[in-house]
Amino acid sequence: MEESKDLPKSKHREKRENLRKTGDRGQWFSKAEYVLVVAGSIVGLGNVWRFPYLCYRNGGGAFLVPYGLLAVVCGIPLFLLETSVGQFTQEGFITCWTKLCPLAQGIGVGQLMISLCFFIYILIEAWALFYLLFSFRSHLPWASCNNTWNTANCIDIMTSTSPNVTTSQTNSSSAAAEFWERRVLGMSAGIEELGAVRWELAGCLLACWVLCYFSIWKGVRSSGKIAYFTATFPYVMLLVLLIRGLTLPGAWQGIYYYLLPDLKRLANLEVWIEAGSQIFFSYSLTAGTINVLGSYNEYNNDCYKDCFWLCLLNSGTSFVAGFVVFSVLGFMAQKQGVTVDTVVESGPGLAFIAYPQAAAMMPLPQFWSFCFFLMLILLTVDTHVRYDGCLTIFIITDILLMLNLLCFTPKFVIVESFITTVTDLFPKLFRVPVKHEIFVLFICLSSFLVHLTLVTEGGIYIFQLIDFYGSTRVCQNFMAICECLAVGWIIGADRFSETIEDMTGKRPSVFFKVCWKFLIPLLSLVSLILYLVDYQHLRINDWYVYPDWSYALGWILTLSSVAMVPLWAVGQLCVTTGTIRQVRGNKRNTESIYTQ
Repeated sequence: MEESKDLPKSKHREKRENLRKTGDRGQWFSKAEYVLVVAGSIVGLGNVWRFPYLCYRNGGGAFLVPYGLLAVVCGIPLFLLETSVGQFTQEGFITCWTKLCPLAQGIGVGQLMISLCFFIYILIEAWALFYLLFSFRSHLPWASCNNTWNTANCIDIMTSTSPNVTTSQTNSSSAAAEFWERRVLGMSAGIEELGAVRWELAGCLLACWVLCYFSIWKGVRSSGKIAYFTATFPYVMLLVLLIRGLTLPGAWQGIYYYLLPDLKRLANLEVWIEAGSQIFFSYSLTAGTINVLGSYNEYNNDCYKDCFWLCLLNSGTSFVAGFVVFSVLGFMAQKQGVTVDTVVESGPGLAFIAYPQAAAMMPLPQFWSFCFFLMLILLTVDTHVRYDGCLTIFIITDILLMLNLLCFTPKFVIVESFITTVTDLFPKLFRVPVKHEIFVLFICLSSFLVHLTLVTEGGIYIFQLIDFYGSTRVCQNFMAICECLAVGWIIGADRFSETIEDMTGKRPSVFFKVCWKFLIPLLSLVSLILYLVDYQHLRINDWYVYPDWSYALGWILTLSSVAMVPLWAVGQLCVTTGTIRQVRGNKRNTESIYTQ
């Protein structure tokens, strides 16, 4: 162990470069590709959509205090940790732990299970494509009640914006909501009634998986090029929508709701918990994608500087997007003669109800609908959205509208991360040109077939169940604790800092070591305990309660990732010879990665 520390850094770097050159794994063609792909990954629908609503619900501008502090204490240190692990090992999120700390390889296995759950978010792209096709009609079908799927309780756009009528009547429903629930989804009474496949949606889903396949079939060589467009164009569109939103009547009423500070809320522990959860969520931490994207970097890439700029970009985009969201909410509130907080109700399809409704109120509604749903598709090509259960719980932010633009944790990034990790596990089998393309095709085709259950009449209930339990705060916090224990205590924070210094020429400050060893594990443990104490079963719109067996399946889904860490550790202790101290570091393997 000591010998590895005494190796000259130049020799260490030379050996690492030789290892890369003899491999066939591939790397980013340029630094710009890496930055764009990571930016597209971490700037997702969730952080632009969820952040503004959390600001409003938790004290407006006062929410920025816990958010900013936890971004510094948890977000940036964890982002640097995951990027550095990937860049140093040049491996996916399972084999990176095999080389660094075999006892912690269960972290990667758990993240593999989480990645499979994230595959479902391609369904959002299918929904967006469905809406995009309808945007070409001369009369938008979600603006009126003169359609075969509408009920007698339907209220169209003209009626809902009348000062003499409110949309809060008990039995009424908007035309946009009926289009979403009755035309797009054809919702059944519950998860017990799957019903027939919605073949129009199935066709959109197939098109999305085909698009995904051709985005990633050549690995980073293809996905990196796509990011030049998919990661930058949404920002152009966000700027356009921001300008448009701020010029709408009533826009400043919405912005006032967004930023109005309520400092008393800072005394509420739940505000701090939600701020921390938002950091994990928006930075795409503990999901494995950051590790994989970093693994395609050059060994001497300055990941230390990158993490600061990328995290700043993430949080800055979230803040600016809040102006877009709430300017449109203010516009809708003025049109409907209600307050901002009652413009819309939370539910599973807010992005597909509120924005279409808002667009229908504007001049040239087809144009704005087309722009929005096109951006949604482009973003999901670059991203797989991760709602983290908020789909049902949060949002007034339907008007996410624009946010959706930027918001999606890249679909292709999630699928590519999964494929990279499996390929790194079996390089001789899958790291071959033709076999790799066949493997990617198999993953995309099998995923499409499995996801046909999501486009049935009861598919939305399955989607919500996986969304809610597939990556809860339990998964996030538990994985964060395990990563920090592995790096901070088993590998050693000092040794890991030396590794970062060798790669970047910059040694992380003592603050990072304190965060890895103490602050992040402690804060994550507190958040995990509070989540379990306050846990409530998933409901849809507060009226549909899932059967007990579905809740059991949900928790099995959660434990399928969490339980991998202790099970793998126990397995390693049982099959590896030596004392617990020796097994903990698996001395031979740990030394080998530091001397390659």
